[in-house]
Amino acid sequence: MPQQKIACPQCHQPIIANVEQLFDVTANPQAKQILLSGAANVARCQACGYEGPLATPIIYHDNEKELLLTFFPPELAMPVNEQERLVGPLIKRITDSLPMEKRKGYLLKPQTFFTYQSMIERILGADGITPEMLKAQQDRVNMIEKLLSATNEDVRKELIKQNAALFDDQFFALFGQLTQAATASGQAEIAQQMGPLEELLLEETEYGQKVKASLKEMEAAAQSLQDLGEALTRDALLDLLVDAPNESREQALVSMARGGLDYQFFEILTARIEAENNPEDKAALESLRERLLAYVNEIDQQIAARMEQATAFLNELMAQNDIGGTTRASIRAFDQTVVQALEVMLREATEAGDQEKLAKLQQIVAVLQEASGPLPEYEFIEELLATENAEALDKVIAANEDKLTDELLQTLGGIVAQSQGQEELSDEDKGMFAKMEEIYGAVLKYQMKKNMGS
Repeated sequence: MPQQKIACPQCHQPIIANVEQLFDVTANPQAKQILLSGAANVARCQACGYEGPLATPIIYHDNEKELLLTFFPPELAMPVNEQERLVGPLIKRITDSLPMEKRKGYLLKPQTFFTYQSMIERILGADGITPEMLKAQQDRVNMIEKLLSATNEDVRKELIKQNAALFDDQFFALFGQLTQAATASGQAEIAQQMGPLEELLLEETEYGQKVKASLKEMEAAAQSLQDLGEALTRDALLDLLVDAPNESREQALVSMARGGLDYQFFEILTARIEAENNPEDKAALESLRERLLAYVNEIDQQIAARMEQATAFLNELMAQNDIGGTTRASIRAFDQTVVQALEVMLREATEAGDQEKLAKLQQIVAVLQEASGPLPEYEFIEELLATENAEALDKVIAANEDKLTDELLQTLGGIVAQSQGQEELSDEDKGMFAKMEEIYGAVLKYQMKKNMGS
């Protein structure tokens, strides 16, 4: 975003701020995310400490959805002729950048909004996000605030009882995001309150009970895999799945040991089915095979979809004139899957000798290194990899409870997922990935026990 010297809205001292008036999604696919994230047009004054949004005219364009929107903050009191003088050259720039076949009538009729919120709702509405959905999300946020400010547990229980419909998967996802945000921003007091509140929600809500039941199955699955240790073969894994008490346990085992459910595993299962003489037992094994194939297919589709989205996102970055600047503006989008996709693209570009692509990818890597520096979870993973046995691994985990973060679990899960579907691995890589799966299971088990209060 271009930098400008402006007056601080509070103390009027000159400050430098990133000011952007044109958000053209067609030219820059990350423009919408930048606008919606609130990262654009924010003033920070070192003189008086002011930090807040700037009153800036905004022009938003999306050719695919035929949106050309304008917003002029009321406090600017900008006359209509002045508005037209400002947007005219920007709309001309938008039009000139489009091929003739994409220059449509909407470009002649920009929609003007009198409030920033109404413009945002129009943008989200084009994505199928209705005001009702936004209200429902705000209701969840308000409920979390009420629960945090409640005077005692009885009041919280009554709030939960009266608003039972709010406590769904979206509520718990939002709750987790807010917990992470509170921790990351140093709001220790709020983060500490969120822990006991989460335990209460798990106890008092229908969805929470389902989550607890799922956690128990995950814990049991992790324990059964860990108990097998080096004896975990495809036959042993099949025995665990055959003896699983319910489908939730089956799903938990598959999610943790996806790498073991390969072609050879299903050959073993098919051989068992063919050798089974009891019709009921044979039907049960055939039903199990169908479920396992469905679980594996779902996991693989999810991984493939995430990787496809991440690859498309990285390709969009590389298509920009200012790769570094666009990457900095989109830094929040770099989750574990995007990083994995970046690693794959770097390897492929290196193997293909594609120096042009490699240079662009290196620009993205440079921004990530600049933004985050060395990740502490990787140092801890190195320590875990150095453990000689399961007992030593458990001791290191217990002694470093503060390092068992969501970022660590995401990193471990991503590394384990990276091994899935890779047939040609060296013995060294196979050993490393096997150790990673063991570490992932042990960390997950410890976290589950902690969450369950045991």
